[in-house]
Amino acid sequence: MFGFNSFYRGKSIFAALPQTRAWKTPNSFMFKLSSPAPLLLSRLEANPRIATSERGAWFLFEVRNEPDLHSALEWLTLAYENATVAKRHRSTSK
Repeated sequence: MFGFNSFYRGKSIFAALPQTRAWKTPNSFMFKLSSPAPLLLSRLEANPRIATSERGAWFLFEVRNEPDLHSALEWLTLAYENATVAKRHRSTSK
C-alpha cells in the first residue's frame, strides 16, 4: 500500500502503519482479520478505538494515548496469528 509500511506473514499482509500518509488520522493503523469469529467480531465492534474500513477484512485502530499501545500490540499479534492460520489453511487444502 502506497504511503504505508506494510507487514507480511509469508505472502499474507496483516498490517499497515502510516509512513507518509494516514487512512483516517495520523495516529491510526490498519490490521487485517479474515473472517473473524462472531465473538471476536463483537469485541471489534465494541471497541471505540476500532473502526471498519472500506476494505472488508481491514480494521482501523486509533492510538489515542500511551496505554493504547498495549492494546495495539495485542491486535497486531492477533492479525499476525490470523495471517499464519490463513496461510496454513491454504497450504493444507491443496
